[in-house]
Amino acid sequence: MAYLDQLLGVIVRQGGSDLHIAEGEPPKMRMHGDIMPIRAKPVKREEAAQMMREVCGPHNWEIFEQRGDLDFAYEMDEASRFRSNYFKQSHGYGAAFRLIPTKISTLEELGIPVVVKEFAHIRGGLVLVTGPTGSGKTTTQAALVDYINQNFSKHVVTIEEPIEFVHDNKRSTITQREVPGDSSSFPAGLKAALRQDTDIVLVGEMRDLETISLALTAAETGLLVFGTLHTNNARKTIDRMVDVFPAERQSQARAMLANSLRGVVAQLLLKRSDRPGRIAVNEILIANAAVAAIIREGATQKLQDVIISGRAQGMQFMDDAIWALLEKGIVSPHEAFMKAIDKNRFKPFLSAEEEALANAAGAAPDDEKRVPGDFIKPFSARPRARAG
Repeated sequence: MAYLDQLLGVIVRQGGSDLHIAEGEPPKMRMHGDIMPIRAKPVKREEAAQMMREVCGPHNWEIFEQRGDLDFAYEMDEASRFRSNYFKQSHGYGAAFRLIPTKISTLEELGIPVVVKEFAHIRGGLVLVTGPTGSGKTTTQAALVDYINQNFSKHVVTIEEPIEFVHDNKRSTITQREVPGDSSSFPAGLKAALRQDTDIVLVGEMRDLETISLALTAAETGLLVFGTLHTNNARKTIDRMVDVFPAERQSQARAMLANSLRGVVAQLLLKRSDRPGRIAVNEILIANAAVAAIIREGATQKLQDVIISGRAQGMQFMDDAIWALLEKGIVSPHEAFMKAIDKNRFKPFLSAEEEALANAAGAAPDDEKRVPGDFIKPFSARPRARAG
């Protein structure tokens, strides 16, 4: 048993999601969204080095010492697997360990809208699963891949850093490749997938121009591509996909995205008020002719209207989904207010004290503001490159 397993065991037993190690600080765990110390005694350099070196192995430790960062997966036992990240920080060594459930939940168990299953039936194109760090994107994608694995005979290639959920072959053949161990980078893995008789490719991170450009090309050539972005809603997702390109290529990028995008599933995790735990809430965009036209013209502020009017097709606006949870008493008014796009819609439900705190902190997100009677408008006045 590794020395670190004592602390990781606390996470497992108490239902935590993450362990944080930082030199000079007590070990801490995240439970239901909040971070709390596990013990009073801070971690010293020798203890941090012992814990971290033991579980990553000599080769990975050498890489970490050289680079200052390291990503890998650590299996404590058959029931407990962790996504691990090592980093150097101002006070010395640091590490974060995310508990990965060994059982892959179904989309129903996760509370993901049933329409998301329809994305598994698509022959080709791009489906984006988005949300901030720790919002459960990987868990949702794993559930979707498992649904494909049970219901279709496909070759699915995943490119991940690191591999989190391990898929056993059922009806499909699942090839899981880890960056940098199995493939040097996401773009390299994506290029290789085009030559591996692949039906579906899952790209764990789409964070640079080359990966996004290759994903769009793969989707246009007939592959079904599932990609991940750290964006909170459909509008931001499409803007991010285009903005990563230089101005002279943005018109072409919009055209490619309009042709290949099949949908966006944006996800947030909200703290429950009815019982301990958190609950996923989703915005769902299903691409249609109107969505394609909006992407081509760069008028993403119109997407909210399309999503709201597309309820019958299974579309869902994030604020409407949050509102439904508030009405059922599953989340508090304060939690709904903090995660919503249109703060004014939820403000009347705050207590005077909560409203004062929200005003002091600055209620609106830093890049969006709802204007009464209008669409969401970006604060930034930077013009977007337009076709022609």
